[in-house]
Amino acid sequence: MITGEWNRNRLLQTIVALYALYVSGLWITNALLYFAKMSLTYQSVVEYYLGSEERFLSPRSYQGLLEVSHFHLFAMGMLLLVLTHLVLFIPLRNSVKAWLVVVPFFSALLDEGAGWLVRFGHPWFAYAKIAGFLLLQTSLALLVILSLRVVFGGNQGRNYAGDPVPNPGP
Repeated sequence: MITGEWNRNRLLQTIVALYALYVSGLWITNALLYFAKMSLTYQSVVEYYLGSEERFLSPRSYQGLLEVSHFHLFAMGMLLLVLTHLVLFIPLRNSVKAWLVVVPFFSALLDEGAGWLVRFGHPWFAYAKIAGFLLLQTSLALLVILSLRVVFGGNQGRNYAGDPVPNPGP
């Protein structure tokens, strides 16, 4: 991968493409689940976590949030570990790679933690929930697109800025 062999290795390309397909499915279902419960409005997020007497919605329980967080923290951690690992092999400057690694992890934690903060902190954290969701979805999509572009785009020794990629040697 480091030497660019994945541009010529069909099996590795297949693995990355299938992984990208799975992550794309997760991306779609993540959005569908979010929008089945709430929208991108402050009020819908607050009602989801704090309940609504008018709509007969109960507030999210401590145990309910804990069970969801338990699964999400493990699953998202594993997903991001693999997906951001691919960033190491994308021909970009290290500073850009750092952002492509840190932002998805930060946004996943923000997305997960903001629900807790709305429920047990203050309703204004609903804006953090919306921002976390949008940032997570955007960063996941970007990572999938970049991974597929590198695998199938054939950069031929150039990074996305057009600079030559140094040969790492033997």
